[in-house]
Amino acid sequence: MLELKRLNSGYGRAQVLFDFELTLAAGEVVALLGRNGAGKTTALKSAIGLLPLFSGDVYFNRKKISALESYQIARLGLGYVPEDRRIFADLTVMENLEAGRQAPREHAPHWTPEKLFQLFPNLGRMRERHGGRMSGGEQQMLAIARSLMGNPSAILLDEPFEGLAPLIVRELVRVCSELAAAGQTILLVEQNLAATLALASRVYIINNGHVAHEAAAQEIKARPEFLQRYLGI
Repeated sequence: MLELKRLNSGYGRAQVLFDFELTLAAGEVVALLGRNGAGKTTALKSAIGLLPLFSGDVYFNRKKISALESYQIARLGLGYVPEDRRIFADLTVMENLEAGRQAPREHAPHWTPEKLFQLFPNLGRMRERHGGRMSGGEQQMLAIARSLMGNPSAILLDEPFEGLAPLIVRELVRVCSELAAAGQTILLVEQNLAATLALASRVYIINNGHVAHEAAAQEIKARPEFLQRYLGI
């Protein structure tokens, strides 16, 4: 569904990714692991069109999207939840959801506000609350729900559990598990190792902008030397 081929990208003249390659198949949950600054967020931003590529290509559903703007990529069905959430603080929960609405897509879960309120009961109880009056965990739920309103074929999640209370993290892990069970394709960047390995079927370990290792999540659990070498754990 998503393929990054020999990507070289970065910020200005500072190159961060070097011949970076990744594949994401339909229905998979794949995680990117690595130290801070390794290039994980850069990979997501490069895939969604928020960073210009120095070279390389991105394919989504077999369509080359490297030259498209980020809004054009989103309209094709690639969802994105940034690390800083970017909800509309002056809009209500319902208005935020409507801002993300797109038509249903073939071979992708179909989301409506009512289905999302079943997935996120907290949001269902605050439909008219403005985004700026919500807690960090509630805003993260809203950011994910708003992206799902686009009925994405695949969704990119950047640090969805960062800075949240353990209770909220457990709730979001439940949500991500239910999304995966519903067939939602997910590419996940996250520092919470236990949560990540519980959700992902495959893992890419990134080191200094390169893919240092790719393996099934179970193999990573069984090979602590990888975590020590590349994550310092």
